[in-house]
Amino acid sequence: MIVGARTPLKRWQQAAVAVGSAVGALLNPRRADLIAALGETTGKPSFERVLERMKRSPEGRAVLLERPRVISTEVGHAWDLPPNTFGAAYANFMGSRNFSPDDRPPVRFMDTDELAYVAMRAREVHDFWHTLFDLPTNLIGESALKVIEFEQMYLPMCMLSVVGGTARFNEKQRKLFFQHYFPWALRAGLQCTDLMCIYYEQHFHEDLEDVRRKWGILPAPVPPT
Repeated sequence: MIVGARTPLKRWQQAAVAVGSAVGALLNPRRADLIAALGETTGKPSFERVLERMKRSPEGRAVLLERPRVISTEVGHAWDLPPNTFGAAYANFMGSRNFSPDDRPPVRFMDTDELAYVAMRAREVHDFWHTLFDLPTNLIGESALKVIEFEQMYLPMCMLSVVGGTARFNEKQRKLFFQHYFPWALRAGLQCTDLMCIYYEQHFHEDLEDVRRKWGILPAPVPPT
């Protein structure tokens, strides 16, 4: 999925794919394939920086060496863990929404195997971050998580997604996002550890609140009523 599907692009082709994906994603934010293509064609420098950070981190190096995948055959044991654990919280997050870890689109436009893996890893740990930050999967929750993702990886796609998402808010959603979720996301993204350098699967058995404290995770506050 990571190696075989890659398509080499010239610069003008990358620009064309980026523009087309951006327009398509704005028109239909549910098109995960377009959002993925936008992230890959605009995010190479960001993924290169993430790769270098992972190489400097002991846990990040272990991830790069072993290349774990967040797919059902590798994370299915999370569904059998005690309810207080991080793994069980992730399983509950996925199961309650009828999500499958196998639904992520493949990487197509990265130059090397290493960068392709980093891009795939960033895509696959997205639901771990939803679980850790206790964010919903509605438009507000996804936009808030994109703020955190931008602060963690500086991917242009993340900021474009925030702009596109907030443009679709109604007046009540916009007020809630900018007064409640946006300031929290700025703090949360800055105070937590480097989230791309965590070998999440090795911490499935640990208590959810313990890993949140260890990684400096600030869960989303309950919105005002």
